[in-house]
Amino acid sequence: MSSQGYPQNPVEYIQHHLQNLNLHNLFPSDAAHEAAHDPGFWTLNLDTLFFAWLTAGLLMYVAYRVGQNLSLDKPGGLQNFLESIYEFVDGQIKGMFPGHNPLIGPLSFTIFIWVFLMNAMDLVPVDLLPWLAAGLGVDYLKVVPTTDLGTTFALALSVYALVIYYSIKIKGPLGYLKTFLFHPFGKYLIPFNILMTTIEEVAKPISLSLRLFGNMFAGELLFLLLALLTAFAGVLWLTMPAQVALASIWAIYHILVITLQAFIFMLLTIVYLGLAHMGADEH
Repeated sequence: MSSQGYPQNPVEYIQHHLQNLNLHNLFPSDAAHEAAHDPGFWTLNLDTLFFAWLTAGLLMYVAYRVGQNLSLDKPGGLQNFLESIYEFVDGQIKGMFPGHNPLIGPLSFTIFIWVFLMNAMDLVPVDLLPWLAAGLGVDYLKVVPTTDLGTTFALALSVYALVIYYSIKIKGPLGYLKTFLFHPFGKYLIPFNILMTTIEEVAKPISLSLRLFGNMFAGELLFLLLALLTAFAGVLWLTMPAQVALASIWAIYHILVITLQAFIFMLLTIVYLGLAHMGADEH
């Protein structure tokens, strides 16, 4: 490492790998040294933004390439693969979503693929990219965007903004207000209705974001614990194969985890938007 040096013990190793890259530790100064470890809520995590945009760019590039070579008679392997995923997503929508909205299919498909790609960054050996970044003078680097609460909350709040929009659009402002006043206990318990419905609505984006964050953070932490078995052996190019071998068994299982978490996030998006499309009397 350029300024901090390689971690000297397991505690420093874990702390180092769980630290995001931000402006405070990218350009450290005496005044900002303390803030580098607790920079505050509004600090932008540059590594999170980079890898989230990188996976989004990859998704857009692949979609563009498939769209340019789209064929109904002789579809390519990638087109068949993406169509099979879309048909799977569409089947979930048909089973849970009331009515029809042309946005729901593409939105759910995009969320599933993008969250999966961000989760899949967890399969990269934990020391590989930070080691390469250290050679460029970057001391901190977290490569999994969904292990950052900022990412999962941003996704959840974006979905919830659509939920509020469609709730008001479908039910009308008065109908949306009625869901707070008369649900779930009827018109005689309006104060309790407001309290319970507010808690229910606030819990949606919080649970949506924390579920994804918690599962991915736990997976990353387990990879770090496995990497600790070889992290202090001395020579990185010798320890990297051992690190990969030890993490391979967990990685096979973790592929199921990252896929399942992307699926659950997509599924809850469909469910919440489906509830928003129900009439006030159906809520």
